[in-house]
Amino acid sequence: MTLPTAPASLLGPDGQPRFGRYAGQVGRIDWSELAAPFARSRLWRRFHHKRWHYVALCTERIFCAVAIVDLGWTSTAFAYAFDRDDGDMLANFSQDGLPGLSARLANHAGESSLFRTRKSRIAIDSNGDGSFNLELRCEYLEIDASFGPGASPLLLASGPIARGSVHATQKSSGLPLSGEVRTFRDDYDLAGGVASFDYSNGLLARNTDWRWASAHNLEMGFNLQAGYFGGHENALWLDGQVHALAPAHFIYDKSDALSQWHIFTEDDLLELYFVPEGARRDNKNLVVAASKYLQPIGTFTGWVRSAPDQPKRVVTQMMGVTEDHTSRW
Repeated sequence: MTLPTAPASLLGPDGQPRFGRYAGQVGRIDWSELAAPFARSRLWRRFHHKRWHYVALCTERIFCAVAIVDLGWTSTAFAYAFDRDDGDMLANFSQDGLPGLSARLANHAGESSLFRTRKSRIAIDSNGDGSFNLELRCEYLEIDASFGPGASPLLLASGPIARGSVHATQKSSGLPLSGEVRTFRDDYDLAGGVASFDYSNGLLARNTDWRWASAHNLEMGFNLQAGYFGGHENALWLDGQVHALAPAHFIYDKSDALSQWHIFTEDDLLELYFVPEGARRDNKNLVVAASKYLQPIGTFTGWVRSAPDQPKRVVTQMMGVTEDHTSRW
């Protein structure tokens, strides 16, 4: 089904969240005025408020992903560049920031985010019209990219979180891309490629896990998640519209990161097989937090459709990612 238009705010006048899936961009996301039963103390919100701004860039030659993450009590960022021709990970940057100093996260998907340390800088800059610029400077990797606006509306999804409070996310469709990626080995022209982004903002549980899949071209795309947010953010972009999808199932061999994944939704609107070409891993075990992260990069093949009475639309080797992530944060 197609989605209703996004509200101006995710909180009603009574402090109750407006849960659901919508098409379009919401304004500032501020959970401080939540009413019971979702209200939490200021100190609790400080440690459970998680925000991230993730951007994917894809061409026939290269796939890049960049993320800025605010964990509430600290911040982190990562970026990588994957050469599709030979399966090499040309750069794999990861950096923790100083609490309250290194990261400035957007308050909604139409704003800008920034991460900087003494030797690195990532800026996701909004132009205010649905288009963005991405500038990245770190060891072995530089990116200057422009992307958007897209032909399809953003997905807005909001819902409750078990052992947490509430969460909201905005996902884009495929966005026209231009610019350049520079690595130690080669330079890559981004013209004619496709970008997408994920802006998420919520009050999450101490222990959080999910499986995720995302891929886009300029005519079609999908976002699928199973885990802490259930099926709230599952969506299909097709023919300029965004459609809600039912809960998704991810079948794969956890012991083999590069094995085939089988992904399908309960409404019989999507069935895909994902073949990884490479993967980014990042496992951390700190005193107060831990993270086990795997993001395979590869291609999806299968079919999608917007409704049970619509014909199946073939998906052939669409470039994207899956993810298996467990965090204690």
